[in-house]
Amino acid sequence: MQSAIQATDNTKTAGALKAGDGKYIFPMSQLAGIDAGIGYSTAFGPVVEGERMQVALVTKAKGTGAKPHTHPNEQWNYIVQGTYECKLEISQNSFVGLAHYCIFQQILCTLQLPRKTAMWCF
Repeated sequence: MQSAIQATDNTKTAGALKAGDGKYIFPMSQLAGIDAGIGYSTAFGPVVEGERMQVALVTKAKGTGAKPHTHPNEQWNYIVQGTYECKLEISQNSFVGLAHYCIFQQILCTLQLPRKTAMWCF
């Protein structure tokens, strides 16, 4: 079931939803997904933006990932399902229950391991 909440044009991420102005609760698993890393990542899922923060519930299919890239902000990723390899300053496997911190403008890349699709929040 898709939510009746619609994407707006005043977001930084094309297709993202905008929080505020009476919209404060979002059923993440019911929202329409978008390509959350166009040009560098296979991440797909709903994205909701506030004024200075965003939240997303994205998946990456097994065997896919993200090319080296940076974010214009610091970011936390919390693994909900699956395992993937995350290369920040060191290479490390990320697994369910683990949160990893991405520093502003730090180069990182990920590889979803071939066992299972991963899902995480950022």
